[in-house]
Amino acid sequence: MNKSIVKLGDHSFVTKLAGFEHTKYIQHNATHEINDIPLVIGKNIKNGRVIYDFDWYIPKKISEALPRSVLNKRCIVIPYVGSRLGELAIFENDITCHLGSNVAKLELLDDVIDLEYLYYYLKSSYGQSQLFKDKQGSAQPNITMDSIRKTLVVTFERTYQKKISKVLSAIDMKIELNNRINSVLEKMAKRLYDYWFVQFDFPDSLGKPYKTNGGKMIWSEDLKRNIPDRWEVGSLLDIAEYTNGLACQKFRPTGSGCLRVIKIKEMHEGFSSETEFVRDDIPPKVIIEDGDILFSWSASLEVQIWTGGKGALNQHIFKVTSEKYPKSFYYFQLVNYIEHFKMMAENRKTTMGHITQDHLEQSRIVLPPQKLTEILENIIKPFLEMSINNKVENHKLSELRNWLLPMLMNGQVNVT
Repeated sequence: MNKSIVKLGDHSFVTKLAGFEHTKYIQHNATHEINDIPLVIGKNIKNGRVIYDFDWYIPKKISEALPRSVLNKRCIVIPYVGSRLGELAIFENDITCHLGSNVAKLELLDDVIDLEYLYYYLKSSYGQSQLFKDKQGSAQPNITMDSIRKTLVVTFERTYQKKISKVLSAIDMKIELNNRINSVLEKMAKRLYDYWFVQFDFPDSLGKPYKTNGGKMIWSEDLKRNIPDRWEVGSLLDIAEYTNGLACQKFRPTGSGCLRVIKIKEMHEGFSSETEFVRDDIPPKVIIEDGDILFSWSASLEVQIWTGGKGALNQHIFKVTSEKYPKSFYYFQLVNYIEHFKMMAENRKTTMGHITQDHLEQSRIVLPPQKLTEILENIIKPFLEMSINNKVENHKLSELRNWLLPMLMNGQVNVT
């Protein structure tokens, strides 16, 4: 197994958006013309994939006038400034796109480096250190095209590069399969919840859809809509308890026992090398396990089922529990109501500072009979449990891949 080190710029074409004032031609998704070319920006690059959910477009003729920054070949795209710095993805050339601001492309010019191998190499700890060794700035970190070109790449014979990428891609394919399964499971669970407790077509005494089958409905002045007879109206505080996290800086580790801190960043991205620690003798009510419901109530308004492993909850996030209602009920009630909180923030033309106990108490939701929520829980629970198990498995697979990456690149682990 022959190993060598090459300079990335000697075997690739690296560029960003050409020096052209194109901004006045950008059209938002709602107003773009059918032939306009979508722009790949930082938010489109996530978890090694290009997400084809575009916000911005430019006219085709403007894109054609900037051929160096058109995405019309299979390549690697790299955000080079801002919060997405460190992300990268393979652009598969399913459709023609164009580089947006703050994203560079990297096209290979020869067969010295395999594209998949390069992708995994640049994701490895050593590849990242090479890629960002000349990182500039602090408030808005960035790297230059020249620094990308000067990145050193450890290479092997091309056939061996392909063997390495095959091992790593097999792990990624399993992760992607789990994600697709979870998408179906979560949609099924949400659809059942909405069918029963939003559309009110839960099974009546004859097993038929209640509202569709003529079940009695009454007007709710609080909700401004009809709800099933004898159902009640309450608040989010009526269905769950909301335990705020700790000011974790007051619980810094003093010995060997410690827990990783779950902040809003960890809610989005999971634990990382930047995650902080606290000592492990904190109150049990703020210790988080897989399957717990988290509700970020400050700045970022989000509800999720945590699957990132045991941790300590930071302030600005609620741990949501209930002794009265099953988990599926209060989880989906929060998922639905969070959109209302976001609309409130939008109407104020600013981000809502935070959700208080008063906001939770002032909320108005429909309260089905508890027995009915328990019946649906028995149906939905297997879907959610399978989704949680798949996400936990994905975390373990990601850890395995991240452990293998440097070992394979350094030749400490061989592929036969």
